[in-house]
Amino acid sequence: MMKKKSLIYLFLSFLSFLISFLIAYYTKIDTIVNAVLLAFILQWIFFLPAYYFQTEKFFDISGSLTYILLVIYVFCNHYAIMGLDLGNIILSFLILTWTFRLGIFLFLRVKRNRKDRRFDLIKKSPTKFFMTWTLQAMWVTMCSLCALVGIYNGIKINLFFYIGIIFFFIGFLIEVIADNQKIKFRMNPKNKNKFIQSGLWYYSRHPNYLGEIILWFGISIISFSSLKGMQLMTLISPFFTYFLLVYVSGVRILEDSAEKKWGHLQSYRDYVKKTPVLFFNKE
Repeated sequence: MMKKKSLIYLFLSFLSFLISFLIAYYTKIDTIVNAVLLAFILQWIFFLPAYYFQTEKFFDISGSLTYILLVIYVFCNHYAIMGLDLGNIILSFLILTWTFRLGIFLFLRVKRNRKDRRFDLIKKSPTKFFMTWTLQAMWVTMCSLCALVGIYNGIKINLFFYIGIIFFFIGFLIEVIADNQKIKFRMNPKNKNKFIQSGLWYYSRHPNYLGEIILWFGISIISFSSLKGMQLMTLISPFFTYFLLVYVSGVRILEDSAEKKWGHLQSYRDYVKKTPVLFFNKE
């Protein structure tokens, strides 16, 4: 049974790599293909000490570092050929700002909690832990591909550019505000073992993830005009982000955990009944 599970994890790891690589390949841009390979190689390198020391403490920071390196790599490749591009500078700045903010936030959260309980069982299995790092590489590449291709081609400043920036800032603000509200809620000793349902969390059970989906939708709008032909496949970014956050990690795991912790409380059942998982559609 264990051997069968290990083979499944290895197959899923291979499938994650293959999907990311094929989409990059069909952009017909060698720099993008190299960027995807770099993302996976970096995550596999980070996996080795992580498994050896049985730690997840630098998992999130490695994902942020990979985002940073990919953006800089593609930006520099465009600069070497075409020179500076204002659209590229702005989009790269937006992505790096989001990356630094999220990376520092997640790192401090793990440091504060001393561990990430999601990894308690995962890191004991080499193949499952390896799959987790591989999925992170897929997350980085699939989310950023449209932006990377756009930066390589040169981001055009037009109506789509400005609309995308608006969506980005709306999503970014929602994510930052939601994270800060939850931090302040948990720092209050009176809220120990309670669930947050104030602020943005009154309107959505996961406003931080909602913000992330919106901002990546904005990035895909910014990138749209710079894509051509098969490169339009990379616009899967916000849909992939939604699928990953709702059905793979994030929401699914947190909802299961919350149900076990507070499912017996009438107040929590009322909260779940009246508050949407993501979107602002309160009755």
